[in-house]
Amino acid sequence: MEIEIIASGSSGNCYKVSNEDTALLIECGIPYKKIQEALNFKVTDIDGVLVSHEHGDHSKACKDLIKAGVDLYMTAGTKEALNLDTHRVKTFKQFSMYEDFEIGSFKIKPFKTIHDAKEPVGFVIYDKLAKEELVFITDTQYSIYNFKPTYFMLEINYVRKTINENPGLNDKLRERIKKNHMSLETAIDLLKKCNLSRLKKIYVMHLSDHNSDAEFIKKSLQELTGVSIEIC
Repeated sequence: MEIEIIASGSSGNCYKVSNEDTALLIECGIPYKKIQEALNFKVTDIDGVLVSHEHGDHSKACKDLIKAGVDLYMTAGTKEALNLDTHRVKTFKQFSMYEDFEIGSFKIKPFKTIHDAKEPVGFVIYDKLAKEELVFITDTQYSIYNFKPTYFMLEINYVRKTINENPGLNDKLRERIKKNHMSLETAIDLLKKCNLSRLKKIYVMHLSDHNSDAEFIKKSLQELTGVSIEIC
């Protein structure tokens, strides 16, 4: 399984996951032109795009990708929120962790996340060729599920001490962030609950520019897991 970070953060998110048989995008929250450039203008080589929820930094290029003939996968709630009415958009239920669907040689299980969106989800992506599993979690306050991943793509938006001491935030915005995004401390609690025996690498996504500390986050996760940490 190969993982490529095309864009990460509040300005836009887009990630490529592929093997020798199948290529997926997770999120398309950047201008279509940038996606074209990242893919060397071979957009039709993408077998499907997974969209976690409707916010623009995750869905910006949906309509352009549809025009290009690429299939998108999202919950019915996300499709409704984006006002997409086309056979190119495939929908699935928000969840029972026991239902899945396949795109090429990837098996995908969506699961519910906690965010101020219509019907948001994360994804467990299993590579049937490499026998590896990727867990993708972004834009959520916490996860109620436990995992046994080979790779973790995990939002860590803020550190509690940093956000609490940020004088540039009013209380309303601070609480909104806390209710919709994951802290380092919550991420650590999640990792402690998971079976990390197969874990090779953690990709840390969606860091806040003002409420996080990349080096502290990286050091904390390395001490906990002993695996490679990439700050996206």
